[in-house]
Amino acid sequence: MANMKPSVILVYILTIFFNTGNATRSRSFSKFPAILVFGDSTVDSGNNNEIDTLFKANFLPYGRRYPGHTPTGRFSDGRLITDFLASILKIKNAVPPFLKPDLSDHEIATGVSFASSGSGYDDATNDVFQVISFPKQIDMFRDYTARLGRIVGEQKAKKIIGAALVVISTGTNDISTLRMDNNDTRYQDFLLNRVQFFTKQLYDLGCRSMIVAGLPPIGCLPIQMTTKQQPPSHRRCLHNQNLYSRSYNQKLASMLPLVQAKLSGSKIAYADIYEPLMDMIHHPEKYGFEETNKGCCGTGFVEMGPLCNPTTPTCRHPSRYLFWDAVHPGQSTYQYLSKYVVKNVLPKFV
Repeated sequence: MANMKPSVILVYILTIFFNTGNATRSRSFSKFPAILVFGDSTVDSGNNNEIDTLFKANFLPYGRRYPGHTPTGRFSDGRLITDFLASILKIKNAVPPFLKPDLSDHEIATGVSFASSGSGYDDATNDVFQVISFPKQIDMFRDYTARLGRIVGEQKAKKIIGAALVVISTGTNDISTLRMDNNDTRYQDFLLNRVQFFTKQLYDLGCRSMIVAGLPPIGCLPIQMTTKQQPPSHRRCLHNQNLYSRSYNQKLASMLPLVQAKLSGSKIAYADIYEPLMDMIHHPEKYGFEETNKGCCGTGFVEMGPLCNPTTPTCRHPSRYLFWDAVHPGQSTYQYLSKYVVKNVLPKFV
């Protein structure tokens, strides 16, 4: 070693450094044995297929880029952000819905989604759309826990749940245009209290590692711009609605560390999806996007759910569209968001 040239020593040191870094990243990415998902259509992989509601996406053209070109109930042309996260974490390639009729033991052991499209933190939201409320999603999680215990034994089930990554993504359906335009921040505080209540419930049921996503720039959703009757050639994000989203997100980001401090042994991280989405909107060329203010399905202004159906024409290149329908991002967008979460959120769990 004493006779080695400085340049050789430098290469040797850098090799050790990067190999150690890669090993650390690999260990951190493989630490989660399962992924458990709660929320709305951003993370519902097909639970609404099994309930009586109009909020379904189990028909084409939904799923046209999913493996096998199969509609699964995901409000996307392909995979969701949680599917990409599960894949990156080497858990599995896709997160199945808990209500899937033929759910296997392996699928149970590695995690599922309890999310329901159209749902929110507010029970009133769920009542309007006849979907699975957050309290009912937690009841489903209790059923899941019992089923997991029968498969692997109670003690191992507790270990899996305690080490699992929990992802919570909801809130957009709760926020009405009226509330945003009137800047009614009292409703924000109501929702934040619900977040605190539900995270405590999940903690009491054994969950320790949780990601809570903030709101997207709601004023940039194609359907929101359409409701303001913007002409197709002059569609712009709605400033006041985006301010409302940012205000809520700032409160959520400030609250979660306080919640974590009260729950011994927990790690609860805020996931900012607002800023990466705004970056895609302001700098679409960085991501290969050509269209950011309308969806790929139909006109892109109003189509979603039943209006985005097998008879609805779609764009030729969905990967060039930020949005798949008038509300939901496409697979490419979710993939970029998952990379953002891996880089900026997952390190908090190391």
